[in-house]
Amino acid sequence: MKSLLNRAFGLIGVSLGQTGEPRPAVPDGWCLYAIGDVHGESRCLENMLAEIAAQQPPLDHRQGERSMIIFLGDYVDRGPDSRGVLDILCRLASAPADGSGPTYRFLSGNHESAMLDFLADPVAGAEWLSFGGAETLASYGIRASTGIFDSGRCRTLRDSLDERLPDAHRAFLGTLEPMVTFGDYIFVHAGVRPGVPLERQRLEDIQWIREPFLSSRRYHGKVVVHGHTPVDEPQIHPNRIAIDTGAYATGMLGAVRLYGTASRVLTVTR
Repeated sequence: MKSLLNRAFGLIGVSLGQTGEPRPAVPDGWCLYAIGDVHGESRCLENMLAEIAAQQPPLDHRQGERSMIIFLGDYVDRGPDSRGVLDILCRLASAPADGSGPTYRFLSGNHESAMLDFLADPVAGAEWLSFGGAETLASYGIRASTGIFDSGRCRTLRDSLDERLPDAHRAFLGTLEPMVTFGDYIFVHAGVRPGVPLERQRLEDIQWIREPFLSSRRYHGKVVVHGHTPVDEPQIHPNRIAIDTGAYATGMLGAVRLYGTASRVLTVTR
């Protein structure tokens, strides 16, 4: 875990000051997009990528301007097409990093961790089936009932998933990052534990936390961009930006665009 956190802190820009000092910013020449929880909504994801591609004004790559798209995790479960979402993300992850297009970063959400736990130990990880795993299995053509945790049945389901999970999906899930820092922002799936230095945050917290993070007004050392807890529309607070709009239930996917000191929310529907 320590090595993952060290790697995640490889892109740190200018630190944000205290109240009354300059607004949070991303490094000069960069435009960042963060996309909230997709949860098997492949059409929403396709529409969001198209919306980002159409943003104006376009960046001038010849002048060294670059863009980065950060996905905040929870790509699988709940929605109807987890497999399709992973197909799209695997395609993006394999795009050439030649500077002609965006840089992509992919965070791990609690649902990806639960899926991997189920693959590693289907009996201990059986609860995954009841909070989205059954829908993910269905997207791979595997029928599963929720609430049935018979050990033999769980092992059979794991074996079926193990057989049908494409190598590219398995490899992609193994490369997900816990967090990304860039400029005056930190990107995590769920949030951070208030009062704990960012480099000492626990993976359980950054993937699962709600309170006391959501009600905290303290500055965490960076502005926290997160998903995990659904909101009616993306919300920009002084210390955090929440962009999970519950796509699987609402049909709306949220994101935020960060350029210089400006921030703008984006939403698309199915």
